[in-house]
Amino acid sequence: MTVPSTDRKSLRRAFVASLSGTTLEYYDFAVYSVASATILGKLFFPSSDELASTMLAFSTYAVGYVSRPLGGFLFGRLGDILGRKQVLVFTLLLTGIATFLIGVLPTHATFGAGAAILLVLLRFAQGVGVGGEWGGAVLLSSEFGDPKRRGFWASAAQIGPPAGTLLANGVLTLLGVVLTKAQFESWGWRIAFLLSAVLVLFGLWLRMRLEETPVFQRIAERGERPKAPVREVVREEPRALITGILVRICPDVLYSLFTVFVLTYMTTQLGLPKNQGTLAVMIGSACQLFLMPAFGALSDRISRRTLYLVGTVAAAVWPFLFFPLANTRSIAAIIVGVVVALAIHALLYGPQAALITEQFSARLRYTGSSLAYTLAGVVGGAIAPLVFTALLAGFGTWVVVALYLAFTGVLTLTGVLLSRKTRVVDPEPVGARP
Repeated sequence: MTVPSTDRKSLRRAFVASLSGTTLEYYDFAVYSVASATILGKLFFPSSDELASTMLAFSTYAVGYVSRPLGGFLFGRLGDILGRKQVLVFTLLLTGIATFLIGVLPTHATFGAGAAILLVLLRFAQGVGVGGEWGGAVLLSSEFGDPKRRGFWASAAQIGPPAGTLLANGVLTLLGVVLTKAQFESWGWRIAFLLSAVLVLFGLWLRMRLEETPVFQRIAERGERPKAPVREVVREEPRALITGILVRICPDVLYSLFTVFVLTYMTTQLGLPKNQGTLAVMIGSACQLFLMPAFGALSDRISRRTLYLVGTVAAAVWPFLFFPLANTRSIAAIIVGVVVALAIHALLYGPQAALITEQFSARLRYTGSSLAYTLAGVVGGAIAPLVFTALLAGFGTWVVVALYLAFTGVLTLTGVLLSRKTRVVDPEPVGARP
């Protein structure tokens, strides 16, 4: 199938709209993650114990993950009933407005406990928006293009997490350079959240110019839109849902290990400056910007299942090689180790969007993909840093951390083996059948 020249412009717009939307969503998530560890605790959860206030700030970080399934449930079903484009406008607005409002929140000093309550509510709203964004962003780009190249087009949404993380760290680093510590703690931190408004306006401009995806248009014209998509997914496509959840768990845990926990390990166990670990993560994230679409495209030529099997085995094995390297305290070795780990993550994450969406029939694709994405996030990435920390504290060795990741690798391998061996065919154009 060759994409007509008249549709190539829409295809490019869809790719950019998908990429920009997920970048915004993960910028919002990442900027909060960094701020919660540096400034939000003392401003919204004051305590004589600095660690306690920081932990309370991190509790609102967890709220952002727990609320994701609600977003997947709500916006996923609407995406299969109302359409991809309309719902993605809602998710973009919800996440962007919530982030902007965090930037204008009164602190505990002026509003007391109410400030912390509002912060938690806005973090919850962020999570709902992110939960509904991913599935639609994947379909937005992939359903405009040739199904034979779905791995590449669907990877647009996958580039968002590293792009958003880099953007958030870049903004906060710049603010830290140009402002004094007093200025940053007084008002400078707000700028990072207020900038979300600019990104939202750009994302809305792109998405409002798009038409509905051709796949959904065909479903609507045939009168095949589901009336109760969540119930239909659970009842008619449970294997696809279980597969989608399992194939996400190991990549999520791998990402948490090498972007969050590795920073804690370097500072508490190795006595190294945290900024050196941050540098390694940023270099690895920059590499992912290119590796994810490359591996997505490769999955259009090589079986996605095969690539995923290779990537999962590599993910399970790599920590057993990384930690001995890291324990040498060589910064170069640590950077190489983190970059390799994030390259393995890209090998999994690049083809992942196409692999998951192809498990579901086109009429239930938004709902099924969103539920798989959000439910896996709760049992995978959301609890992983806490599990890693508890295991290291309880056993005093990195080996149990590596074994935990290997265990999640077994779960993901099971999901790959359960996945469909053949790709789901999109609906034919109306009138194509004899």
